Amino acid sequence: MPAVPPSPPAGLDPRRLAAFRAREEQRFARARPVTRARLDEGAEAWLAGVPMHWMRDWPSPFPLVVHRAEKARIEDIDGIEIDDFCLGDTGSMFGHSPAPVARAIRRQARHGLTYMLPSEAALRAGDLIRQVFGPMVWQVTLSATDANRHALRVARAVTGRRKVLVFNGCYHGTLEDTMVALDEGRTVARPGLVGQVLGIAAEAVCVEFNDLAAVEAALASGEVAAVLTEPVMTNSCMVLPQPGFHDGLRQLTRRHGTLLILDETHTQSSGLGGYTARHGLSPDLFVIGKCVAGGIPTGLWGMTPEVAARFAAYDLDRPEGHSGMGTTLSGNPLQFAALEATLAEVMTGAAYDRMERGAARLAAGLEAAIVRHALPWHVVRVGARVEFVCAPGPLRNGTEAARAQAPEVEAALHLGLLNRGCLIAPFHNMMLVSPVTKNRQIDRLIAAFDEILSELTR
Repeated sequence: MPAVPPSPPAGLDPRRLAAFRAREEQRFARARPVTRARLDEGAEAWLAGVPMHWMRDWPSPFPLVVHRAEKARIEDIDGIEIDDFCLGDTGSMFGHSPAPVARAIRRQARHGLTYMLPSEAALRAGDLIRQVFGPMVWQVTLSATDANRHALRVARAVTGRRKVLVFNGCYHGTLEDTMVALDEGRTVARPGLVGQVLGIAAEAVCVEFNDLAAVEAALASGEVAAVLTEPVMTNSCMVLPQPGFHDGLRQLTRRHGTLLILDETHTQSSGLGGYTARHGLSPDLFVIGKCVAGGIPTGLWGMTPEVAARFAAYDLDRPEGHSGMGTTLSGNPLQFAALEATLAEVMTGAAYDRMERGAARLAAGLEAAIVRHALPWHVVRVGARVEFVCAPGPLRNGTEAARAQAPEVEAALHLGLLNRGCLIAPFHNMMLVSPVTKNRQIDRLIAAFDEILSELTR
């Protein structure tokens, strides 16, 4: 029998896709002579030409260089204005430089930027954190990565156990303990880790999201200190929890004496207080970061009073010495000034209502375009966060999410959208609607998406 030809990538003709990508790369470069010249002059000092290597992950021939950002718009140094739906990969989810945050930063700058002591704003912010995210006992750090690291240390300390359970395809920042994957039923270190020397797979258990039977089997060993998970998997193609999954996860962790850590760094798009508040979840430890201080690097991690009491007892017997938690600049007064302003004036129920309406408008428009062009794709939304997935859905776990990724298609789409004035996240197909995103910006993104699909499918 003749060989069956391979199916086209995500339902598209690969030759047409490649030709489109080549044209879009030329279009991007022609429009940005100043950017190209400035990068040629000023990038040599940086490894691979960028200050942080993630800045190479955009699909453009060279990165944008930003002149200014305001609300949900970016202007590059060639004077091109762009509707921003990436919003710093959630770091500016409420828009660029919200006015209350900018005012708070200016005020604090007159009183010092760091002194490793609390400020009055820190004391006020503590009450706001509890109002928004729940009556836990809190700590502050510089990133959600650090917050996850510290929360996991506490979980191991109070349980006396070594292992962490994570879900295949997860991402919890650059926390080394969770850089594992599932390979034919075995937990292995993720490929591609730079300079990896520790046997991290020995301290972790990896199972599929939505698989409660696998969770129960892993917890039965009595070795797992904590389950660390996002309420919705967001760092692959988005995977929603199936009905009953979170209730089952909570029951199993309690039954086996395992702590439950929820990482809401991305799922705070769900609404005020995050997915936890919106869906009535009850974690033992809670992690959040990204936009909680309006764009100033900040991560928060909290624990229930019960876990805090257990940790206090552990801490009393701990030998003196380095705890392995905390950094010198964590808890600086600039963080707290921005955090207080964000929680009190920016991260509000009214703001989330606007974000929800806009994101629903965006999701409906993208879905309509996909249907119109008869593509086997789907759209998924978690509050203000919207993604199109270049495969049928819904997805159930990390393995399905990995198979659904279409890097060549996604890169061409991202670049095509950018050339039409719309920036989405370089990681997956993530789009955020902020409270200051206008309907006309959403409609421009939908129109650009539809135009690209028309060109790729005609």
